[in-house]
Amino acid sequence: MPAMSVTAASSCAAGIARAHTAQSKHRKEGRDLTNGPVLPSGITMMPGKRPRNTHIFERAANDLYIEPCWVSERLFAVEKFPGVIWDPCCGTGMIPKAARAAGISSCASDIADHGYGERPRDFLTRPALAASPFSVVTNPPYGLAREIVERALELGGLKVAIFFPIARMNAAWRWLTPLPLAHMYLVTPRPSVPPRTVFDRGEKAKGGRPDFIWLILDRMHEGKPTWEWLHRDGG
Repeated sequence: MPAMSVTAASSCAAGIARAHTAQSKHRKEGRDLTNGPVLPSGITMMPGKRPRNTHIFERAANDLYIEPCWVSERLFAVEKFPGVIWDPCCGTGMIPKAARAAGISSCASDIADHGYGERPRDFLTRPALAASPFSVVTNPPYGLAREIVERALELGGLKVAIFFPIARMNAAWRWLTPLPLAHMYLVTPRPSVPPRTVFDRGEKAKGGRPDFIWLILDRMHEGKPTWEWLHRDGG
């Protein structure tokens, strides 16, 4: 492939800079370039709803998707976490509630006000909410998964667990490879993880298409990660 010319490279760089400038401007104005105005709840929704037969939930711009309680309950039944459990993207509090039900101390925060935990609190810029030792367990905004994981380790989290779509794993290998990824739990049966608006409309969570995995990072781990199934019924 021929090398890119200086003129082409400069043009490309300028285009990228303009795109970043536009995105920053719209964010400051409380707008989303794709989805329109930000709602008072802090969620920007795609207009309309996908046909039911596609089994794909409408997109919540800040990735406020609510996993079923058994997903966290089963994790805490099989995986040990040192210290307090901190969920920095707590949403409606499914993970902290499951931790407390398992007898584990927990705390919660979120950058948006979803009615649970300390909010608003920006995990990427604020100091640790929990005193050491602590672990971070969260269902993060999937587009910020890397930033969330790296920040959790930077703040001193001894273990970090994120609930993550399997479909994103191939693209995640670049940033996961240098990190202490210790174990992976493939969640089965496939959980339905809808946006909060599904529950607000009084609908049941069913028919979700994506598969999910728990990624467990342990700063004491060395070597390759292992994996196993995490079944709802404990099998």
